[in-house]
Amino acid sequence: MDLDSVLTRRPSPGPEAPCDAVPPKGPGSGRLHRARAGAVAVLHRTGAVAVLHRTGAVAAVLLALAAVGMMIGEPVLIPSLAASAAVLHHTPTLPTAQPRTVVVAHLLGAGAGYAVLAVAPSAPWSAALAGGLTFAATTLARTPHSPACATAVVVVLQTPAPARFVPLLFGATVVLVLGGVAASRTHPAADRYPVRWW
Repeated sequence: MDLDSVLTRRPSPGPEAPCDAVPPKGPGSGRLHRARAGAVAVLHRTGAVAVLHRTGAVAAVLLALAAVGMMIGEPVLIPSLAASAAVLHHTPTLPTAQPRTVVVAHLLGAGAGYAVLAVAPSAPWSAALAGGLTFAATTLARTPHSPACATAVVVVLQTPAPARFVPLLFGATVVLVLGGVAASRTHPAADRYPVRWW
């Protein structure tokens, strides 16, 4: 019998004892149990659990887009969608992360990119022009979402066929939004997403 067990009264398991009050088994396991509990408390206090949850949610939705792209042989995951996932999961309550903003802004970005391609060649200067036009269009439409400017740049520099690219872009933004909704429902301390749908 060790000195700790004599000096410290441990509650016996039973219906009246709390779930975490079951005494740990083995020599020194009391200290290990307390250390684990302390580590979990620190993670919760520092917000590390929330960061891990958001990180997992972003990775999961981007992996889903990558998997869809591999299955259909089309590039579904583009850099601007990764940026949108970060915005959506990092600041889910801001206007820039709401479903209408995410979906409409990317479609406006694609539209600006194709509009520039209709009158100018694919070049860095025309891609920059498309990014600026996207900023103006999303501001006027009240759907400010900076990653959409990158979508316009992708369209101008990569020149994807609109009949394939636009539906895939629309579907990918819907997947991003649904990923945000799922992430907000699976963690009790997560901010509710969306604040509004439209």
